Amino acid sequence: MDAKILIESFAEFARSKNVDRPTMIRILEDVFRAMIRKKFETDENFDVTINADKGDLEIFRIREIVDDNSEDIWDFDKISFTEARKIEPDFEIGEEVYEKIELEEFGRRAVQMARQTLIQRIKDLEKDILYTKYEEQVGEIVSAEVYQILGREILLIDSDGNELILPKGEQIPKDRFRKGDTVKAIVHRVDMNNGNPKIILSRTSPVFLERLFENEVPEVYDGLITIVKIVREPGERAKVAVESYDDRIDPVGACVGMKGSRIHAVVRELQNENIDVINFTENLDLYVTRALSPAKVSSITVDQERKRISVFLKPDQVSLAIGKGGYNIKLASRLVGYEIDVFRELNEYDDEDVDLSEFVDEIEGWIIEELKKTGLDTAKSVLALTKEDLTRRTELEEETIDEIFRILRQEFEQ
Repeated sequence: MDAKILIESFAEFARSKNVDRPTMIRILEDVFRAMIRKKFETDENFDVTINADKGDLEIFRIREIVDDNSEDIWDFDKISFTEARKIEPDFEIGEEVYEKIELEEFGRRAVQMARQTLIQRIKDLEKDILYTKYEEQVGEIVSAEVYQILGREILLIDSDGNELILPKGEQIPKDRFRKGDTVKAIVHRVDMNNGNPKIILSRTSPVFLERLFENEVPEVYDGLITIVKIVREPGERAKVAVESYDDRIDPVGACVGMKGSRIHAVVRELQNENIDVINFTENLDLYVTRALSPAKVSSITVDQERKRISVFLKPDQVSLAIGKGGYNIKLASRLVGYEIDVFRELNEYDDEDVDLSEFVDEIEGWIIEELKKTGLDTAKSVLALTKEDLTRRTELEEETIDEIFRILRQEFEQ
């Protein structure tokens, strides 16, 4: 393989990978200089000129002519007067000899190795370009096509044919994709695995929800409305705290849109995830009240030291505050940054009820605390639920729940 064929084939391959000309020339020169160092131990006195467009390569070895008896005669950049005269009869001591080195002088094996090295360098460069491209897009939405569905992840292909990964844990539980489907997700992170970029996507990240709002709500995209915080239970429920510094803009109304037109597009993309948009405020009591919506709060007590908030509600509001699967109270706690405990307000009809704390001799304290976390602070509030309700709301085992029911019922039978 001569230089012209080698360079032209490399240049064609490089162009197919969208490698720019200066980078292409730099890689060619690096590889040829590596060949020179292997054969001559150094490349300091060599000049390499490459014209990738024409496939031209010129390598010159530059040496200074010294007297045959000079002490420097064995230096890499020196040549004896006698040797120089063999190249050109009229050379004189002190002049420089430019000796052209043909590619064939490096040997067939070296040239073949150079060809493989050039291809590998482009592939490595392609990986670096891919890594940089997606590293700059972390937190941004991308669309890609499903091409393979595996047990623990879905493999997707972007418009340039690059492989992206959507792990099971980054999928919304209700997501169901088929080969050929187009999937929207954010670039969650980019890892390097054995020199290969691994691009991880996510549909469960709060950032994905934030980007969807930016796409659907121009005021959010333009910065007129700020998303202060987002908390999610992917596919189930999300709470979004928003604010605007322009009094003329209603941030909640703008995010929801006329008849819910804007938020509906977001909800559909998130597999009907229930999204609560609330006005952010520095007033903690008001913030907690909004966070627990749709429940109506009667009163609030804040324990700043323990970062806990006790919320008191009318009996018919407790289940609303807790929400299906306990998601409403969990998300409200995460949104405000405090642990929220829900308590029922007692009224004149609750005289016969008994506080759970009264059963501390028969029911272990941690079990009572577990019940209180879900807003169940009296015997009748527990007995009003079914075993299935308690199993869903708490982490208690069925045998424990049966025992709780037995003890509480026994109290009223007496």
